Amino acid sequence: MLMSLTSTRLSPDWPCQVKTPGSYDWERSAAKWLRELVPARYASYPAFIRHPVLLGRHAQIQVEHEIRVARTALQTARAELPRAGLHEGVIEHTIKLYAAEIMQLQHIARSVRAVTQALAGTGR
Repeated sequence: MLMSLTSTRLSPDWPCQVKTPGSYDWERSAAKWLRELVPARYASYPAFIRHPVLLGRHAQIQVEHEIRVARTALQTARAELPRAGLHEGVIEHTIKLYAAEIMQLQHIARSVRAVTQALAGTGR
């Protein structure tokens, strides 16, 4: 058990907003960070408050959905944005924005997995 928590803590994907597993109040910091990733109405559901692993699972699904949305926006930008009257420079900037967002979301997804696995290891 300690080995998995140590490897999670050392992971470059571990979010800086979440305390080190095993440290004082780390689970609360993990739940707080996860709540920021889901719509507010989900974050207030009693089951998610009592069971941060459920919150982590939902956050993972939420982030994966956001990745799919950003990929769709990226894949359709070149065909659809000119019809909206946008200039080529704006379109290129938007394409770069979507590509960067996908990379950021993929990092967040890895972070959510690491935090959720650590929470699951504590029996929460």
